[in-house]
Amino acid sequence: MTRRTQRIAVTAMAGLAAAGLAACSSSSNNSSSSGSTPVHGGTLKLVAASGPDHVDTVPAYYTADYILERGYARQLLTYPTAPGKTLTSAGWTKNTTPVPDIATAVPTTANGGIANGGKTYTFHLKQGVDWNTSPPRQVVAADFIREFKAFCNPVSPVGNPLYYTATIAGLKQYCDGETKYFGAKTHSPTAANIANFQNTHNISGITAVNSSTLRFSLIQPAGDFIYMLAMPFTSARPAEYDKYVPNSLQLDQHTISDGPYQITSYVPSRSITMSRNPAWKQSTDANRHQYVNQVQVTMGVSDAQTQFNDMKAGQYDLPLDTGIVPSEIPTLESTHDPKFFAWPGSNTLPYMVFNLRSPNNGGAMGKLGVRQAIEYGVNKVAVQKVVGGPTVAKVLNTAIPPGNVGFQNYNDYPSNNSQGDPSKCKSMLASAGYKNGLTLSYLYPNDSINKAIFEALQASLQPCGVKLAGKPESGSTFFVDLGNAPANAKPGVWDMAQPGWFPDWFGNNGRTIISPLFQTNCVLNTTNYGCYSSKQLDSLITQAEASTSLSQAGTLWNKADRTVMGNAVIVPLLSQQLLMYSSANAQQAGTSAIVYQPNIGGPDITNIWLKNG
Repeated sequence: MTRRTQRIAVTAMAGLAAAGLAACSSSSNNSSSSGSTPVHGGTLKLVAASGPDHVDTVPAYYTADYILERGYARQLLTYPTAPGKTLTSAGWTKNTTPVPDIATAVPTTANGGIANGGKTYTFHLKQGVDWNTSPPRQVVAADFIREFKAFCNPVSPVGNPLYYTATIAGLKQYCDGETKYFGAKTHSPTAANIANFQNTHNISGITAVNSSTLRFSLIQPAGDFIYMLAMPFTSARPAEYDKYVPNSLQLDQHTISDGPYQITSYVPSRSITMSRNPAWKQSTDANRHQYVNQVQVTMGVSDAQTQFNDMKAGQYDLPLDTGIVPSEIPTLESTHDPKFFAWPGSNTLPYMVFNLRSPNNGGAMGKLGVRQAIEYGVNKVAVQKVVGGPTVAKVLNTAIPPGNVGFQNYNDYPSNNSQGDPSKCKSMLASAGYKNGLTLSYLYPNDSINKAIFEALQASLQPCGVKLAGKPESGSTFFVDLGNAPANAKPGVWDMAQPGWFPDWFGNNGRTIISPLFQTNCVLNTTNYGCYSSKQLDSLITQAEASTSLSQAGTLWNKADRTVMGNAVIVPLLSQQLLMYSSANAQQAGTSAIVYQPNIGGPDITNIWLKNG
């Protein structure tokens, strides 16, 4: 975020600059609440360049996934969508503090939910939360255990396993056992074999006390555990999914819902239709609503300008995976368009990552001198201009962005006010053995905004002898190649790439930035895209995650940040706020614009209604 990645790992979007968790921009007025009385009915229409990369909640780790999952997947804990007027620096915590979802309460020591010195968490499930089966069936504790057992399936594992294997007792051992089981040639990863392993093996740290009581045993106390359990990875998983290979088209087209909407049609790369789920009860869900009759997603509209024009014309209501075209931002600000607003964010969006395992150019990406040369050569101001200038995004020089635990403002690679230093870049390349420069394969999402960012970077590095050969890919394949290429048989698929990162949660969130992006973890579907590995950094992460005080954790996370930047693992570029724009028909409480939901990384489709129904 991620999302989101998520957080979530997401495609770059144009947004206004974040100065920590700054107050909302005054360029647009969000105090108007012309749509304060909800209207029921109609079809909410979303437009997408590529759409979600996963429907299955286990591997899903992308903003577009999270936006849609809000409608059909529920967790023990979740986040409320507070009225828009509360999403300021003062009210940010209203949207970023977990609240009960299927659980009856957030566990605390006071209510007996947390015991054993912070190592035991007990959850009680609400009655009346049903799957949309025929007949409807109660969601039970075993449904959550099934999801955790699917985390390490051999086909499409969880988007980020490290949060959970580092905290839940026995989960790593369970995953190691599943990996070994399917590593044997006699066990192919069929649906039956995967279900057989998962149904005959247990995770010692997750137990069903009874059908409505779930207990977690932790390796050590983790003050951020409730945030992990509010991530969509931990959604309840119905028994019917045992019939399908995880993340398969068959599963995607036979989803079971416990949320307000159910997927009634899914045509990959073309469309998704979600309709009201008749088994869902508002009385069991204080966080979501069922205002519209349907949510319709149209995919394949990759141009941001086209999407924007279509929304202004009322053809679509919201974008799913593409930001506002930067050239429209000055007009939207100057006219105080009520459907436009910049919500606070704190992110690394976008950044450049080096594939340290790439064998191309004599293993150039594995050489510190080459990476540091590129750090000096990049013109970050040029990228800033592409997304709208200094009022839209602030230049970033650290792995931890402003507003997060461990952030300090420093710059290991100063270069002419962030405009790049071609001479230093060129001389450093020569010292590293590349006096004639080099050509690097550069992976980026193929929407128009990411393309413009790539072109700015390409132009800024050309003078120092670094030629970026663009490799644009759709969102549905970009993250697959980004996460898989270093670990599969083709580690040279790309040399550098252009992802973005939102912290997966806010508040006590040091674990959500350094750990997923830089802790040693070069496996299938990794978020450590460049496969960086450092014992020193791993030790700092372990210490920070076990810290009992926020100040101590902040000191350790900052040391980790400096280790990452000293080794030039990534080139941070910008930290942006998030722009939201919608059709005039889309409405939400407390604001004339649609609310940006921090832990989704976009709008909450279950809290939007249509003025005209």
